[in-house]
Amino acid sequence: MLISHIGDLIKKSPYKREYIQDYMGVSRNTLSSWCSGKHSPKMEDAYKLADLLEVSIDDLYTYKREE
Repeated sequence: MLISHIGDLIKKSPYKREYIQDYMGVSRNTLSSWCSGKHSPKMEDAYKLADLLEVSIDDLYTYKREE
């Protein structure tokens, strides 16, 4: 199970969601689903987002093993 940290990272960043949506070329709903963990970005988008937020791609998610 992946736990998304994207929403928290965006809140801590200097960027507004609208800017990130435009930069990433995604809709508000898509960015929201990434933040909530409902969906995950494609690998290329995950790297692009991590680069923008100046974090490691590993910082975007935590993997938790389901028991």
